[in-house]
Parts: sequence; structure tokens; C-alpha cells
Amino acid sequence: MINPTKTTATVDTFSSKETSSRFKRRFMVRLVAVFIGGMFLDGYILGIIGPVTGPMRSDLQLDALSLGMIAAGPLAGIFIGSPLAGWATDKFGRKPMFLVDMGLFLVASAAQFFVTSGDGAVIQLALIRFLMGVAIGGEYSIGGPLLSEFSPPKLRGRLLGLTLIAWYVGFMMAFIIGTLLHDAGTPWRLVIGTSTILAFVLFIARIGLPESPSWLITKGRREEALAIAHKYVESPQMHNSITEEIDLRMLQEAQAAKGRTKIKNASFGMLFSREHWRTTLFTAGFWFCAVTPYFAIATFADDVLSQFGFGGGWAGGVGLSALAAAGVVTTVLLIDKLGRRILTVPGQWLCAGILLVIGIWADAPAILVLALFLAFSFFNAGYTTLTQVYPAEVFPAPLRGIGMGFAAAFSRIGAALGTFALPWAISNIGLGPSMVVAAVVALLGAILSQWLAPETKGRTLAEISADVSH
Repeated sequence: MINPTKTTATVDTFSSKETSSRFKRRFMVRLVAVFIGGMFLDGYILGIIGPVTGPMRSDLQLDALSLGMIAAGPLAGIFIGSPLAGWATDKFGRKPMFLVDMGLFLVASAAQFFVTSGDGAVIQLALIRFLMGVAIGGEYSIGGPLLSEFSPPKLRGRLLGLTLIAWYVGFMMAFIIGTLLHDAGTPWRLVIGTSTILAFVLFIARIGLPESPSWLITKGRREEALAIAHKYVESPQMHNSITEEIDLRMLQEAQAAKGRTKIKNASFGMLFSREHWRTTLFTAGFWFCAVTPYFAIATFADDVLSQFGFGGGWAGGVGLSALAAAGVVTTVLLIDKLGRRILTVPGQWLCAGILLVIGIWADAPAILVLALFLAFSFFNAGYTTLTQVYPAEVFPAPLRGIGMGFAAAFSRIGAALGTFALPWAISNIGLGPSMVVAAVVALLGAILSQWLAPETKGRTLAEISADVSH
């Protein structure tokens, strides 16, 4: 068993080359690249199915129910995988789970090549897509905490926000590559299996990454944490942040000992304790309210574009995603300059108003409706970027993985509602009232963020943890 108070000789001795600024910068670039690559893969996997839906339906003789099972598989997987991986990463460490998660990506991606054409094809493909969803959920709750715990406070927002840009780019590239390969006559199994190449590269790139010092601190392995920080962390501010986390953890342990209680390992129950329920309510509720209207709008926004000759095909599939990506890019560029709250709260109030106007102005000019939909896509994507930032910042280290995993899983309920409930709502209560319901959801998110969203710009994770837990 590893002695938590003793650092091994291997970790304790570093050459000047191993601790140089150049070495540390290269490590940080590598860490950011492999996590961004994982989020790119997430978007790619979800997007690649679209261009080959036709030949898949024909080859496997899919009915609407079977196609729905295949399409819903990743959403169900994310719902299960996010909290499960979050619990595992808080218990077993960021390092091993980061590699295991990409290993699941690799195996599931490769399995797509071997889907048969018989009676069991639907179950095979639905199960494979479910496992890929589990891996996608794991990326949220493993990679987010790992990146936040290594990132300098002055860059943390931008680095976490980049992950959502990678997701949008991955989704767009999947549409482009899938369409090109389909038009060239490539079999659909080879098209959806192209994700295997990237999964293999990322799996190899993740081998050898160090454990998070913040996680080691939660396990009492102080010397190992400081040794890893000395080797890999360049910013003096980050060194201070790690020292603060050690001090904060020691204070918590002292208080627990005084009260004759034992500090427990991370659990779902702790998310709703007196210290953390506000953090859980904010992160899960904000994420839910951000994605629910987005998935609802995505259901019929392409129909609006088609009225002007832009709907469907390249314009619908790539254009709307590009506009949303522009909103994310804008937020990423401004987040560490302006702060979190100003990019979170006003945008939600604005989007609630936009949806309300669409819902109650039945005779609005079509060009105005189009402009409102496009504005919603831009601003909604902007504050949705914060769903990748806030959960990785506001939960304390012992709950960072499980907290982000729970928030991600809860958000998938909103994604499912937006995807599957809206067509029913439009058919039964009409388009206008459906948009009013979407506006109410956005309004609830605005109220929640106005109340609970903290400002974390430039602050260390220890400072944030001390504030939000008391």
C-alpha cells in the first residue's frame, strides 16, 4: 500500500529537463489537447449517424421505433455514464478513469464495424450506441475536473470553454465527413466506424498522464500531490492553489476530528447536504434549463430556414451549428476577462424573452422569426458554454467528479424532453404555446442563475470551494 505521507524516490527526483518551463507547457498543451479531442469525439459520434440514416434504415429495415432506439441510445448512456463515471473518478482517481473511458470509446467504436444485418442488428447497434453514450458521459465527469484542477485560474474558463467548441466542431465535421463518404458510396458501417481512428489516437495519447494533485490531496497523499505539482505545474498561482487546497483539506479534517465525525468518501447523498445542496441545485438546474430549449428549437428551426431556401442539407446541418459555435467562441474569448455571471445571467433573460415573443406573436413576419431563432442559437450557445465551466469549478475536490456527473445526467433529462416532447406538444397544443413553455424553462434558468450563480473569475479552486460550501 502506498504510504500517503511518503513520496517515492521516482517521484521525488527530477532532472532539470523534467521540471523546465518548456516541459510544463508541453504537458499542459498535451492535457488540453487530449481532453478537447475527447469532446470533439463526443460531437463526432453523435453527429456521424445523421448522414447515413437512410442507408441504415434500408439495410437493416428499421421502423420508426427501431430508429428511435438507436438514436436515443447515446442519450440514455450519457444519463447513466455521467454520474457513474463521476463517482468512480472521485473514488479511484482521475488518471485511471480518463484512460478507461477512452478505452470504452475505442472498443465501442470498433464494434460498429461488425454489426450484422440479421434480426439482432437493432439491438446490437442500440447497445453499442448506448455504451458510446456512457463514454461520452464519462468525458464530462472525468475530463472536466482533471482539466480544471491543472489549469491556471486566469486561463481556466477559456480552457474549459474550449471543450464545447470542440464538441460543435466535432458535430460539424461528422456531418461533413459523413456526407462526403456517403456520397462516395462508402458503406454505412465504415462511415460510423471512422470514430475508431480518433479514439485510438486519443487512447495512446492519454497513456502516462499524471494524477490530479487535487484528487491526491483528498486522499491524504500530500507529498505526492506537491511532487506532481512541482513537476507539471508552471504557474506560481497554481502552486498556491494546490497549497490552499491542502490547507483547506487539513482544516476540514481537523473540524471533523473535533466533532468526532469521519470525512466520508464522495456519495450522491453528499450532493444534497446542507453544505452543497445550493451548488447541486444551481449546476444541475442551470444545465437543464440551458439545453432543454436548445434541443426543442433544433427540432423545427430547420423548417423555418427551409422557407428561405436554406433548410436541410449543408445549410441546415452545418450553418446552424456554425452559428452556435460562434456563440461559444465569443464566450470563450470573453470569459476570463468579463467574468462568469455577466455571460450567464443576461443571456438567459434575453433568450426567455426571444422565445416568449415567438410564442405569443403568431403573425410575426417570417424574416423576424428567422432572426429571432438565429439570435436564440447564438446567445443560448454562449451561456451554455458555462455548463462546462461552473460544475468543474464550484464543487469541492472530493465531489468534483460526482457533482459534474450528476449535473450532466440531469441535463440529459432536459435534452430528452426537448427532443421527444416537443413534436407531441406542437401537435396537441400548437407551436405558439410550445414556445411559451420553452420560454418558461429559460426563465426558470435565468431566475436560478440570478440567485445562485457565483463569480469565479481568476479565483483558485480552494477559494471557490471555501465560499460555496459555507
